[in-house]
Amino acid sequence: MRRMILCASAAALLAACGDAPETDTTETSETPEAAAPVDSDSPSLQAILAAQPEEAQARYKYRNPEQVLEFFEVQPGMTVVEALPGGGWYSKILLPYVGSDGAVIGVDYSMEMWAKFPFATPEWLEERKGWTETWTADATGWAGTTGGRASAYRFGAMPPELNGTADAVLFVRAMHNLARFESDGGFLSTAIADAYRALKPGGIVGIVQHRAPADKPDDWANGSRGYLKQEFVVATMEAAGFEFVEASEINANPKDQPGEDDIVWRLPPTYATSREEGKEELKAAMTEIGESDRMTLKFRKPAG
Repeated sequence: MRRMILCASAAALLAACGDAPETDTTETSETPEAAAPVDSDSPSLQAILAAQPEEAQARYKYRNPEQVLEFFEVQPGMTVVEALPGGGWYSKILLPYVGSDGAVIGVDYSMEMWAKFPFATPEWLEERKGWTETWTADATGWAGTTGGRASAYRFGAMPPELNGTADAVLFVRAMHNLARFESDGGFLSTAIADAYRALKPGGIVGIVQHRAPADKPDDWANGSRGYLKQEFVVATMEAAGFEFVEASEINANPKDQPGEDDIVWRLPPTYATSREEGKEELKAAMTEIGESDRMTLKFRKPAG
């Protein structure tokens, strides 16, 4: 119960501050909602997606998980690092898909970075310290008897034995806050360096990120509003040694045209600016736009 209260309080503060880290933490509960059981010992990706709760499936039209995982070349038997897995929206798909020969490694922000959010009270931070254990326990349940192995770490504290073991690293709506606090702790640089070390030669980094319009000022698109420029992400990854492979528009949404004062969390599913009574018209307008415009980028660690 205490955990539920803390999550609910944090969610309210997130909406009020416009500082919501894109973690799906507002979607977690004391007992995480599990997907329906899949009959086959080696379920197809389509079967796994069909077994997810209706609430998760309602977001497929914006998140396109089948196309995303295919684009990022994720396959059964792989070891996949998932940055900021939150309530497990993608984890619940990945764990059964990689199967018993694979693994999913969840990686959270460092505690030093969490402390920079306005909602992070001492009590909330104390609760968050146990995340690696609680997420691993939850994820083991999502994997069931035929899914992948689950483990969890923090950026900046991934053990050396993980070096060169991952087939793919996924940053799904996970980079904006890392970029936002980069100048105050090097958090984005650390996360990208961890990804490079964890990957096997030739391994893939897949990035899905809220995309800022190219004509916005750089300081507007610094991550604090949830948006980053595509050219910034590509340049940052290439500077870290990754090869840019390809971009896809599978998660594009041209209706998302943020104004000067807009934040990404004004849109569904958060509705940070239109939750209150009397803002039904604004909420309807946000629903019409849908979820954010997102870049979908694939990078590769050099093979040699």
